[in-house]
Amino acid sequence: MANPTAVCDTTMGSFTVELYLDRVPRTASNFIDLARSGFYNGLHFHRVIPGFMDQFGCPHSRDPRSRQSGTGGPPDGTFQNLKTGATETRSNGGNIQDENISRDSNAPGTLSMANTGRPNSGGSQFFLNVANNSFLDWFAPGDSKHPVFGKIIEGYEVAEAISKTPTRNDNPVTPVMMNSITINGI
Repeated sequence: MANPTAVCDTTMGSFTVELYLDRVPRTASNFIDLARSGFYNGLHFHRVIPGFMDQFGCPHSRDPRSRQSGTGGPPDGTFQNLKTGATETRSNGGNIQDENISRDSNAPGTLSMANTGRPNSGGSQFFLNVANNSFLDWFAPGDSKHPVFGKIIEGYEVAEAISKTPTRNDNPVTPVMMNSITINGI
């Protein structure tokens, strides 16, 4: 069975991501659950760095100028692991358990789970790599551990364009909003 896809429609264009449900089912299922609920609709990219990445998914970024952008997560609760059927939990501010099992690298075009640097601190925030960021791989030396859970299969140029928007303190001067994320193939 093919992996599901997510069509991400932003104010700068659309891109499509293959979600690695076959390799990181908890992380992919978490993203799918949040996208299906409309959680991401109307949020803004709150941190973009050319030649590095585009970060998104903080609920505080609904206001693109919020000083709290980058600090929030989804509500606590449960969701279904779409591969195993198990009930998964979001707790302690919407965090899920780390899923460091797939050795997909943080290569250009990949979608990776953002976290605070502490174990089990990812929730709704993720980033799009626009460079080879293998130093962020969970299996690489160093403290920063970010599991990859998808890859852009169409519209990579949109992610690159978002990363190059003028910023102030890494926040886009002209806000870039996620209009909607549509999940296909489930």
